[in-house]
Amino acid sequence: MRIALYQCSPLPLDISGNLTRLEQQAQAAAEQGAQLLICPEMFLTGYNIGAQAVSELAQTQDGPAASRIAAIAQASGIAILYGYPERGPDQQVYNAVQLIDSQGTRLCNYRKTHLFSELDRSMFAAGEDHYPVVELNGWRLGMLICYDVEFPENTRRLALAGAELILVPTANMLPYDFVCEVTVRARAFENHCYVVYANYCGSEGEIRYCGLSSLCAPDGSRPLLAGQDEGLLVGTLDKALLAQARTVNDYFVDRRPGLYTSLT
Repeated sequence: MRIALYQCSPLPLDISGNLTRLEQQAQAAAEQGAQLLICPEMFLTGYNIGAQAVSELAQTQDGPAASRIAAIAQASGIAILYGYPERGPDQQVYNAVQLIDSQGTRLCNYRKTHLFSELDRSMFAAGEDHYPVVELNGWRLGMLICYDVEFPENTRRLALAGAELILVPTANMLPYDFVCEVTVRARAFENHCYVVYANYCGSEGEIRYCGLSSLCAPDGSRPLLAGQDEGLLVGTLDKALLAQARTVNDYFVDRRPGLYTSLT
């Protein structure tokens, strides 16, 4: 499967503008043979926009933006993962991502479970999702959002559930670039899976984003790596590499979960 990562500067408070550039990037990715486009965390509205704006701009899973993105996915023939503020049936607002396939069908909606500092906690309720794994084009996909990936239990749980590719929309900022450089690669290597990390670049308010979006392979390599500039990166996943990674040191076979019960 070919995948595309869209690294961009945020466009705060401009849902229409973000939908327009999503449509442009979906078409560009599809023209390069990509079957899945991954966008950053809270792509629909921008991330650092404050609790009032988040509440005002939040939409339901099947709201107008979701309908427009489903139409974009169907017209472009590409699946899309995008971040947005979700208004739940309980009227709480969640930091969420939604995966829509190339037919315009919603495959999964995931809410961020681990909130980052008061920045997140002032805007969102924590999700209680149980780390769903879905299938797309013969690949088993899991989803995390930004800070979620910094907890190794999250990635391991997805991998044990069969995830071969973990999608991580993020809004990672300086001085936490070591997460981009080290942590994400380690998650791919230690779980024998691919990890896609789609970040912002540029600035938003007082936040300066790291960029460094990447596709990390199960051998710890990075077939795709962005710098600090906006761009669309396209690469190919290889199931043979997944199998090969598990023939060297198969952590799933060698692990001893009986020794780790105190973790929970």
